[in-house]
Amino acid sequence: MSGFVCTKCGEKYELSTREPKCKCGGIFDMDFKPPKFDLALIDKAEWSIFRYRRFMPLVNELWRSVTLGEGLSPIVRLDEKTLLKMDYTMPTLSFKDRGAAVLIWLCRTIGVKSVVQDSSGNAGNSVAAYCAKAGIECEIFVPENTSIKKINMIKAHGASVVIVKGSRDQTAQECRYKVETKGTYYASHVFNPIFYEGTKTYIYEIFEQLGRIPENIFIPLGNGTLFIGVLKALNELRDARAIRSMPKIFAIQSEKCAPFKVAVDKKDKNISKIDVLPTMAEGIAIGEPMRAEYILKLVYEHNVTILTAKEDKILKARHALASKGIYIEHTTAATYAAYTDYIETHGFLEGDSILPMCGAGLKSDK
Repeated sequence: MSGFVCTKCGEKYELSTREPKCKCGGIFDMDFKPPKFDLALIDKAEWSIFRYRRFMPLVNELWRSVTLGEGLSPIVRLDEKTLLKMDYTMPTLSFKDRGAAVLIWLCRTIGVKSVVQDSSGNAGNSVAAYCAKAGIECEIFVPENTSIKKINMIKAHGASVVIVKGSRDQTAQECRYKVETKGTYYASHVFNPIFYEGTKTYIYEIFEQLGRIPENIFIPLGNGTLFIGVLKALNELRDARAIRSMPKIFAIQSEKCAPFKVAVDKKDKNISKIDVLPTMAEGIAIGEPMRAEYILKLVYEHNVTILTAKEDKILKARHALASKGIYIEHTTAATYAAYTDYIETHGFLEGDSILPMCGAGLKSDK
């Protein structure tokens, strides 16, 4: 039977727990080992991420009343060396729908009636939408610099919004204070590891669609929502011998907020407190990621290259893709900016590369 396990003391909890973390203070990981990945185990009659449900810790069919048809985003070849996975084609226009669908399945399964969550916007949109579908009350905390388009989307799904005067990290702290004092269920894409059981389908889809994994994977890195899911799925594919070796992984941070880049440059095993400067890449402007130690472990274990996106190149990257019919938000543009900058600097990258188009452009317009 699947459940949670504390990353600090090893104590195990059932999926039905309402606690956001272990009583020792440690964050949860999944206590779940999926079967070996096999294309034959995919439910090809299901057109959502739940076609991969045999590789997820699902214990019932309630996902059918939660899904909004998330997943199965197309892969577009931008040029001979560059593939784009169009995750902004999701129901709420961002890749976060992958994780939210599984997280709200869990809430529905264990009878949660009301949730709170903190977000820079996209995860809040996703959780609000899936809560609306599942009939669960929802309150989202967002920082004051969040795009009004994202705030309006959250409200449109019937969720209430708390705008916090301060940074993304301060917003998380205020939300967690409510969880601690009021006992409301914390539907967190950072604290609850079941979220990554949804984001790992990003890799499942690439493998199913292409019949392989590209040589290079570029991933935005803030709280690690997609990064952790990607590494989880790649390890599953390797363990199943579906792939022979791991691709080269590049993680993208904003030059205005790059705690992992700073740590790797110093060869530290954990991040230090940094000054978070204003950036257009609001989705990855996380100065104090809660899973920093684990993310750094993965970085070192898999020889991940950390790149930073230059602020003055984000809009140029956005315009470059828009001129080819691909309209993305600023955080996604930061990934493309770092990618093109790397190619220009190094001149060559062996094999082809795939980048996630994580969020639609309209979401970050004023």
